[in-house]
Amino acid sequence: MSVRELVVLGTASQVPTRHRNHNGYLLRWDGEGILFDPGEGTQRQMLRAGVAAHDLNRICVTHFHGDHSLGLAGVIQRINLDKVPHEITAHYPRSGQRFFDRLRYATAYRETVGITEAPIDTDGPLARTGGYTLEARKLSHPVESYGYRIVEPDGRRMLPERLAAHGIKGPDVGRIQREGELGGVSLDDVSETRRGQRFAFVMDTRLCDGVYALAEGCDLLVIESTFLDEDEELAVEHGHLTAAQAARVARDAGVRHLVLTHFSQRYTDPEEFERQARAAGYDGELTVARDLLRVPVPKRR
Repeated sequence: MSVRELVVLGTASQVPTRHRNHNGYLLRWDGEGILFDPGEGTQRQMLRAGVAAHDLNRICVTHFHGDHSLGLAGVIQRINLDKVPHEITAHYPRSGQRFFDRLRYATAYRETVGITEAPIDTDGPLARTGGYTLEARKLSHPVESYGYRIVEPDGRRMLPERLAAHGIKGPDVGRIQREGELGGVSLDDVSETRRGQRFAFVMDTRLCDGVYALAEGCDLLVIESTFLDEDEELAVEHGHLTAAQAARVARDAGVRHLVLTHFSQRYTDPEEFERQARAAGYDGELTVARDLLRVPVPKRR
């Protein structure tokens, strides 16, 4: 049975707290695992969440600030220690190649696994598989930063009443799906487009075109909300979003489920992020992330 869910490994910004680890997010997408922004402590959080190195197929780093990348060294070494039997691809900004190299070879270890380095230097598709296209968009932060978006190809939803009206049943249903036509009846006559699911991961950034492009039409949007409204000037100065800004993006982009994360240590009441997001006009499903939380991707429309 396919599983599509977000496993939250850490939700702190800049420094961890007693209750929040540095960043780390695993997206389970059917049989694949995509690890986003492994900050310090990610390897231990994976253990606590029941995530194994064998579950990983891709690592996606938005930028090379420590809270988003210091865990790379441990994760990569664990991948090699466990002798993961498949190749793993790492995506990250090309401008941070020197940081990736330092983290990949931070200490001595035995390399047993092929890690394909796939640095990013422009917007657009990064990879296409049978189940999704992985895309990147540049964000606005003091160091080069990219957000990621996963788009499932559109499919077809068979309509039982139309199949019955045309007398199509049993093995013929599969046949018309494969061949696109049966006895003068087209696939369009008995089905409709089933929109593919969409997921986006948006970390450290000011408001910019890339944020909106990533969020557009998402079923699940994971987005930073480092600051609250009263500190909006700080957010702009340091290249971050407030909870209200993130919520307005989600509202305008038609996001179905909004996950707020990456919280500044200065705030002690996580419920205030939800209150400000609701006050900004977002009325979809809303989660204020906490460590080790699991968030399912919403079912198809």
